[in-house]
Amino acid sequence: MAIFKPKDGAGAEGLTLIGEEARFHGLIAAKGSLRVEGVVEGDITDAVAVEIGRKGRVKGNVAAQTVSVAGQVEGDIVCARSLEVLAGARLSGNIRSPSLRFEEGARFNGGCAMADGEGKKTP
Repeated sequence: MAIFKPKDGAGAEGLTLIGEEARFHGLIAAKGSLRVEGVVEGDITDAVAVEIGRKGRVKGNVAAQTVSVAGQVEGDIVCARSLEVLAGARLSGNIRSPSLRFEEGARFNGGCAMADGEGKKTP
């Protein structure tokens, strides 16, 4: 039974869950999907899909194919495909992604660069 079903079929390799009561300090290199409902103090790299739940907090940089933020992130986010920031989310840091979606009520403080898959800036 899957707890988390990533969008676009991403993350078929597996799911790592940081639960509400968990507090993680250090580097996470997730080869599949990662869902954060607790606290992560450190960078997240190599993930296919990262989802920061409403109670989730990340203090560090995030690098993944796709990222969805409903909680709080203090750090830079780099996405190869897309970034989604949901209503009530707080994001403080620079972002780079070819596709962005911000819901009304999301808060963002930082810089933004949009690039295509090869890292070229879009017009």
